[in-house]
Amino acid sequence: QVQLVESGGGLVQPGGSLRLSCAASGSIFSIDAMGWYRQAPGKQRELVATITSGGKTNYADSVNSRFTISRANAKNTVYLQMNSLKPEDTAVYYCNADRVVTADRIVFAAWGQGTLVTVSS
Repeated sequence: QVQLVESGGGLVQPGGSLRLSCAASGSIFSIDAMGWYRQAPGKQRELVATITSGGKTNYADSVNSRFTISRANAKNTVYLQMNSLKPEDTAVYYCNADRVVTADRIVFAAWGQGTLVTVSS
């Protein structure tokens, strides 16, 4: 069974920074893309950023140049460095792993439980 565990959320003032981490576990051989999504109160879940196993990144326009996604393949871990945070970045942030190859199965979409980021003064 594949598990994704996020950490690093919390309360930060506007203009501040936070770093989210997400570690995948469960006899994993490989993971294609990993990414971060977020869901603000009353809104649909939206893509924040993704990164392939080869390091190709993709960002939502709203976070481009402020957020940086990175990945440690050997640790099955993905990070999201968030700078210049705005109140509109407040949301629950979810980690996603796409096409996870394990010892006995392929999991096409695994999700973490989410971590809350609140940007407020």
